Amino acid sequence: MACMDASRNGIVLARANVARSRPFLSRGISMANPSTTEKRAVFRRLHDAGCFVIPNPWNVGSARYLQGLGFKALATTSSGFAHSQGYVDEAQSCDQVLAHFSEIAAASDVPVNADFEDGFADDLGRLAENVTRCVATGVAGLSIEDSTGDPNRPLYDFDIALARVKAARAAIDRAGGDVVFTARSEGFIRGRPDLDETIRRLKAFADAGADCLYSPGIKTREQIEATVKAVAPKPINFLNSGAFGFTVKDFGEMGVRRISVGGTLARVAMHAFIKAATEIAKDGKFDSFAGVVTNAELNKFFADDRAKRTSS
Repeated sequence: MACMDASRNGIVLARANVARSRPFLSRGISMANPSTTEKRAVFRRLHDAGCFVIPNPWNVGSARYLQGLGFKALATTSSGFAHSQGYVDEAQSCDQVLAHFSEIAAASDVPVNADFEDGFADDLGRLAENVTRCVATGVAGLSIEDSTGDPNRPLYDFDIALARVKAARAAIDRAGGDVVFTARSEGFIRGRPDLDETIRRLKAFADAGADCLYSPGIKTREQIEATVKAVAPKPINFLNSGAFGFTVKDFGEMGVRRISVGGTLARVAMHAFIKAATEIAKDGKFDSFAGVVTNAELNKFFADDRAKRTSS
């Protein structure tokens, strides 16, 4: 699970943490090619108040399009990226994932949060080393989960999980750069849907220095509000991975600060692809091509986007 040295794997660090004197918007970035320091400052401010959506691209093209729609921050998706590369979710190496973080962070003018899974290490020392390398990719935030990857023991024991959060927090602090640290409790998606235990862990993680708390898999208003109340005033991230019936306004009223969608946008794209390809293969029909975005429309978007990137 250990990562190799980044320099031997061609991972380009995404911009040095050197601030440049350029203006910020009150809730976002007003210019192209901001520094890593600037993006991190914006990302931290986004967590101070209100509610924002942090959608999950799986490659540079989807990241640039989401940024073009006006989203103020983005987050990587382990499943979306893995499937696009022909892997099962969480089957890629640490080096592959770090290279992906570098690519998305460098391509984006808005802050990027890294889904760093379990940190690719059981050992606390190795976990700290990997977190340090993650910070060096230029991301504005990163998350560490309490999942083990072992179906027979899906979650780390409470004390171990807490020690891992403390190790990650300390590594981020040593690395500097003000990266937003999100601690995740995975019980609801790992066969342990115990709200009381999830909240116990989130509260402990908050006390141990997590900046944002995240329990993927909770879905009901009661679960969401209980989680928000338990860790307040620290923000929570809610995973909206399906049509749960809530709007961004609804989540804001429940006290949610940040909304991500995980691999769902990537699955939406894959679903459309599978549907169209299957129709061709089985029925010899191309009906699903009707109404799709044209090549000219995409070319225009990416031409305009590239012009903005190169002119700054």
